[in-house]
Amino acid sequence: MSVSSPTVSGTHTAIRPLTALLLLWLGGVALRLTILAVPPVIPLIHDDLHLSETQVGILSGIPMVLFAGAAIAGSLMVARLGAVNALLAGLALCAAGSVMRGVGPYLAMLYFGTVVTAFGVAVMQPALPPLVRAWVPQRIGFATAVYTNGLLVGEIFPAALTIPLVLPMLNRSWQWSFVFWAVPVVLIAFAIFALAPRTEAGPSATVSRNWMPDFRDGLIWRIGILLGSMNATYFALNGFLPDYLTHTGQSDLINGALTANNVGQLPASFLLLISAERLMRTYWSYIVCALMGFLGLIMITLMGGLWVIVGAAVLGCFVSAVLILVLALPPLISPPDEVHRVSAGIFTISYSVAVIVPIISGLLWDLTGWLLAPFIPMAVGMAVVIGLAPTISLREKSGGA
Repeated sequence: MSVSSPTVSGTHTAIRPLTALLLLWLGGVALRLTILAVPPVIPLIHDDLHLSETQVGILSGIPMVLFAGAAIAGSLMVARLGAVNALLAGLALCAAGSVMRGVGPYLAMLYFGTVVTAFGVAVMQPALPPLVRAWVPQRIGFATAVYTNGLLVGEIFPAALTIPLVLPMLNRSWQWSFVFWAVPVVLIAFAIFALAPRTEAGPSATVSRNWMPDFRDGLIWRIGILLGSMNATYFALNGFLPDYLTHTGQSDLINGALTANNVGQLPASFLLLISAERLMRTYWSYIVCALMGFLGLIMITLMGGLWVIVGAAVLGCFVSAVLILVLALPPLISPPDEVHRVSAGIFTISYSVAVIVPIISGLLWDLTGWLLAPFIPMAVGMAVVIGLAPTISLREKSGGA
């Protein structure tokens, strides 16, 4: 039996709606700033550390491993420490890990720092939905779209600014670029520490709270697999697009394509600020997004030139639409004191699905030498969404399989 959450009720006190939305947005920004600082510098890392495409795939896949494996740890931290304190802990780990990645041109340190960074993000992800439920209980869909908009902006900044601005400013040092993108995460942590209400974290308040996801719940599995299929496409594309464009003689398109892939997500986030709660219950929304994702992949791989940028924008837009729709579900389908563990269950499943795709993409490229090989698993992910969406009853409540 779940126990009423003092963490949630404590968090719900004494915070103004605009302040709550600002902090949620900043938390969303921090979710991706350091993660998406990697793709723009992959060619530099590739040359400096002499990586194979499989190693590039591993580097791209590490965040999903941690997002999946540490989501339950994040749920436990929310249960024991409270959502705000768990979020602050995640921010600290995220910033520290990003700095570690820049310690020398060493592959082991790059991997280790990426693990720490991704662990921090994995802790933050289950913390945000309970704060949405606690701080903005009457506008859950809207508040989710707000922090997801922040997440998308956090993806755009490193993708758009690293190559033309940050690298020239830092003498083209990929190591120092990771330190650069850790700084905003630290500033966001200070803002949340200063403005967010403190939560109760004593043993008597939290020890009895449930934190382990209920993996017997079929709805969690179906939602997790659907989200994972789209996540896989997004992360694999960011990991392999720079090298693909370099090998096809289109390296001049790398910055534009990565920027378009991330900026293209903003129209979806703004639209869903007003329609997320309605669209997320319609399975056709997910099918249309997957079909448009197919179209984006076709533009990138078969049309070339400026169509690569257009295709990256289209794919980013509709992948982000699915992300926003799914992230709005846990606060709506769960009781207040179950949101963190339902979220953790969905994250665990979705990123478990997503983690293998970049590695498979890299292996296919290394084994076949075919430049289009890494895009095959991405296309399969879109097909999974199309096949799975009609089987999900999005009006179903958590706990009923």
